[in-house]
Amino acid sequence: MTKHLLSAAVLSVTTALSTAAYADYSLTILHTNDFHSRIEPINKYDSTCKAEDNAEGKCFGGTARLDTIIKERRAASNNSILVDGGDQFQGTLFYTYYKGKAAAEFMNKLGYEAMTVGNHEFDDGPEVLRGFMDAVDFPVLMSNADISKEPNLADKLMPSTVIERGGEKIGLIGLTPQDTGELSSSGPNVVFTDPVEAVTREAEKLKAQGVNKIIVLSHSGYEVDKKVAANAPGIDVIVGGHSNTYLSNTSDKATGPYPTMIDGPDGSPTAVVQAYAYGKFLGELNVSFDDNGVIKEAAGEPIITDGKVAENPELVSRIKELAEPLDEIRQQVVAQASAPISGERDICRSQICEMGVLVTDAMLERVKGQGVQIAIQNGGGLRASIDAGEITKGEVLTVLPFQNTLSTFELKGADVVAALENGVSQVEEGAGRFPQVAGLKYTFDKSKPAGERISGVMVLEGDAYVPIDPDKTYGVVSNNFMRGGGDGYKIFASNGMNAYDFGPDVADVVADYLAGKNGYTAYTDDRITAK
Repeated sequence: MTKHLLSAAVLSVTTALSTAAYADYSLTILHTNDFHSRIEPINKYDSTCKAEDNAEGKCFGGTARLDTIIKERRAASNNSILVDGGDQFQGTLFYTYYKGKAAAEFMNKLGYEAMTVGNHEFDDGPEVLRGFMDAVDFPVLMSNADISKEPNLADKLMPSTVIERGGEKIGLIGLTPQDTGELSSSGPNVVFTDPVEAVTREAEKLKAQGVNKIIVLSHSGYEVDKKVAANAPGIDVIVGGHSNTYLSNTSDKATGPYPTMIDGPDGSPTAVVQAYAYGKFLGELNVSFDDNGVIKEAAGEPIITDGKVAENPELVSRIKELAEPLDEIRQQVVAQASAPISGERDICRSQICEMGVLVTDAMLERVKGQGVQIAIQNGGGLRASIDAGEITKGEVLTVLPFQNTLSTFELKGADVVAALENGVSQVEEGAGRFPQVAGLKYTFDKSKPAGERISGVMVLEGDAYVPIDPDKTYGVVSNNFMRGGGDGYKIFASNGMNAYDFGPDVADVVADYLAGKNGYTAYTDDRITAK
C-alpha cells in the first residue's frame, strides 16, 4: 500500500470530507451486489422472512428497507452514486414469475446509476436480459465479451460509460465472469474474454476522454478483483460481486478489510469492495481524490439493513401487490423440519452439506426404479437454507429457484470420476460446481493439482459400497443445466448416453420427497471426505 494512503478504518462521511484538502474531490459510492431477487425481507438463512418475524424486527434487507438506508446515506453526502455489482436476477418467485420486470421497476425507484451484468442475468438468455435493459433508466455494462453477433445485445450493452457528479467525470466499466458461458445460458453468440485486458482497454479509452476517476463494476469475484486491481493500470475502485464476499473492518467473520487496498501496476492504489449479498448490507465507500484523480483516502463499512431500519411504506404496499400472484404457490406447506436444514453457500461449495444430502437423496429416490445409482448436484445450485418447523413450497423454491429439470443418463465409471474431478477443480475459489452426491462416496485432496484430486470413489450396490468400475456403465441423475455442460460438466453433454432432460422440476422433486416424510431431520454422513 502506498505511504500516502490513510488507513481504511471506518470513517463517517463528515470525517472523510473534512480531512480532504480544498482542491480534493470527494465521492460516496453506495453499492449492492448479488441481490438475487430478494425483494422481500430475508431471515438469517437468506431466505424469505415470515411476516410475523419481520414485524418483530428479526429480518434483514428487502427493497423497502434498502430504499430507506439509501436515502439516508445520500442525504449525508455532497456527491454520491448508487451502483450494483450484478446478479439482480434469479433467486425467488419474484424472478421466476416476473423475470426482470420487478427488478427493473425497483432499481429505477431506488435510483441506481449503473450496474454490471452478472452471470445470472443470462439465466433466461440474452432476450430476457435485453428486456431488462430496455426497462431500466441507467446503463448496464459489460466490457469483457464480444457481443457483436448477438442482436439482442450488440446495440445496447455498453462496455463502459461516463457520468458526472459535482462537476467531475466518473468512468464506469462493467465486468462479468469469464466462465459465464459455462455458468449460465448466454447462448452461442456471446464470447467472454480476459477481464484484465478488457479493463485495461476501457480505462485507456476513458483516459483519452479526460476521465481520471475510474470505477469498475465487477461481477468476477473477490480474488479476480484483486488480480484486476494489481494488473490493470489507472483503476481507482472496484465494486465487486459474484463471490458474495463480506468485507469489514469490525467483524471477525469478514474475508478481508473494507476496502481492500491493492497497488496497481503504476503504483497508485485501488480500493476493492464488496457487500456480501441479498441486500443484507448496503456498501458505503467514501473516497477522496487529488487533482490527478489518484485516491488520497478510501474508507467505509457495509451498513447492515436489519430490523432497526424502517421500511418505505409505499414500497411495502407495491411489493405486497406484486406478491399476490405468488402467495398461493409459496405458502403451501409441504412438510415439517425438526431442525434447520443448512444450505450455506460456503459449506455446500466445499464439503458435504445438509441441503446437498437432501436434494441428492430426493433426486435419487425419484428415479431409482429406473436403474439409476448415482445422483450429482452442483453445490452452487443450492441457494438458501430452510429453518425448522413448517416447510413451504416457497422455501423449497428459494433453495432451488432455477426451474432446472431432472435429467437422467448413462455414464461410464471413468467419466463419473472425471466429472467429480471437474467438480472439485475450483474448490479453493468457492466455485458452484462442487459435487454434492448420493449413491456415491468420494475423497478429494485439494492440495493436489486440479484433475488429480479424486480418490476412493465407491458406488452403492445393494446394501454395500463397492469401488467404481471405470469400464462399467452407470445410471446417473442430475439437473438439465449440468447435463448440458453447465458448471464445467462438459463430459455429461459429450459422453452421456440415453439422456432424458425433461423430467420434473428439481424443486418439485424435493418438495414431493419432503412431503413423503413424517417430518424431515437434516443429516450428513461420510459420502464426501476432504483430505
